[in-house]
Amino acid sequence: MAPRKRRVVEEEPAKPKLPTRVTRSAAKRAANPNSADFVSEGPRTDLPKKKAKKVVRKEEQGKEISKAAKTKTIVIEHCKQCNSFKTRAIRVKEGLKKGVSGVTVLVNPNKPRKGCFEIRVDGGETFISLLDMKRPFAPMKALEIDKVISDIIDKIK
Repeated sequence: MAPRKRRVVEEEPAKPKLPTRVTRSAAKRAANPNSADFVSEGPRTDLPKKKAKKVVRKEEQGKEISKAAKTKTIVIEHCKQCNSFKTRAIRVKEGLKKGVSGVTVLVNPNKPRKGCFEIRVDGGETFISLLDMKRPFAPMKALEIDKVISDIIDKIK
């Protein structure tokens, strides 16, 4: 059955304003003087403080860069095609961290090349470079990782 038509009343009496709905978030905003509805009378003084903090951070970054310049950075680039690349890269990384103090080892800082396993000093000499290997990656699997790690440690020192 269809609903009945409403009668049109020419003048409706003004309804009293109903109280607004009180939710948990509205109650929190009303209780917190730091809410967006609260306007402070004084000028904002937090801007100069933020600038001062940024200056301190830049000085700290400069100190970190100078520390990094003193240490050697070794880059291990390995292909993501097979898990055997990853396991060998992790073994080399852990061996270098244990063998040489103050060395930074980066694993795949950039997108790696396909079929690649390379260990090098950042911007310098290359210790091992096996490129464009095809499955089953025989040259990489023939490597004795412990001997490779000891050779790299000897060259660094």
